[in-house]
Amino acid sequence: MSKKVILLSLQTFSATGGIQKMTRTMAHSLQQICVEKGWKLRLLSLYDSDYDLQQQYIKAENFRGFQKNKFGFILSILSTVNNGDTLILSHVNFAIIGLLIKIFKPKADVWLIAHGIEVWRPFSAQRKLFLKYCDKIVSVSEYTQNEMIKRHNVDPLKCVVLNNAIDSFINIPKEISKPQNLLSRYRINKQTPVVFTLTRLASSEKYKGYDTLIATIGKLKAKFPDVRYVLSGKYDQKEGLRVKELIAEHGVMGSVILTGFIDERELADHFLLADLFVLPSKKEGFGIVFIEALACGLPVICGNADGSVDAVRNGELGIAINPDDPEELQLEISKYLSHPLNTNERKALQQKCLQYFSEDVYRKKLQTLLAG
Repeated sequence: MSKKVILLSLQTFSATGGIQKMTRTMAHSLQQICVEKGWKLRLLSLYDSDYDLQQQYIKAENFRGFQKNKFGFILSILSTVNNGDTLILSHVNFAIIGLLIKIFKPKADVWLIAHGIEVWRPFSAQRKLFLKYCDKIVSVSEYTQNEMIKRHNVDPLKCVVLNNAIDSFINIPKEISKPQNLLSRYRINKQTPVVFTLTRLASSEKYKGYDTLIATIGKLKAKFPDVRYVLSGKYDQKEGLRVKELIAEHGVMGSVILTGFIDERELADHFLLADLFVLPSKKEGFGIVFIEALACGLPVICGNADGSVDAVRNGELGIAINPDDPEELQLEISKYLSHPLNTNERKALQQKCLQYFSEDVYRKKLQTLLAG
């Protein structure tokens, strides 16, 4: 029986955050499923324009960007969705739209994708009502699912976990070796131990753990005098100044390389450059960056207080530490740097990651949910 699948997004192609990455992967998987099933697909994006579309993910005829035209966006949804269709809300900000659909098209199948901190907070009465009437709550991690049940008293029977996947269009290296262009750029050699973090550095967010890591690098220098910490990600002026002051305070000016924004085309090379990826965050809904690192054969240390544990499969693929314990962080980094993985071990780690988090695996799980 033919039906439509409608995916709603705040932004899909005009930004590069975790939710946007997840939405692109979901759109690509849905397109493959819908072609196979003979279903129709629509991706409607509130803030994107039609010109933002990246056609490797979804065909142009299946996409529409509304350029912040909220009235046109809502009107299009109400006229597009019919009973029997599946409407997937990629953010809880669309709760009112989900409610309207359940009122006017009660037999439509309405899903909410729950990511992380956007659902780990108190909800308005409107959002609570939507949670009551939506058909499925799809969480990107066990942690987020548990938070939804605990904080919002949602029915566990409508909750499922669908871990994020690795974007099929990112560069997954076939060879594991440190790229000469980055060695030259950062003035380091192949024997230099390199710790890498990639995250958004924002003055409004103090839970990523790179503060602790900067201090830890200062302590690690006694054992690893040549250690380099590559800290990457876009930062605002206020946070950039604060981080530079921290670097000076801990006496690691020559050891910490603050790169700023990294282009997606250079991401895999940075993972290859490093011996270890570390992000001891406390508020990751899942942490796509962890599986991107693992897909390049880079071992990972993450925090154990959030959805990061799903990305390392509860310790199978990486180490999850107490993000509030600097001594444990220092100990685990020291262990890795003392015995860095060799090329064959990194390739094995890469293959194990792809076994769990490839888009093929993700698409099969998504197809099962659509059939349920």
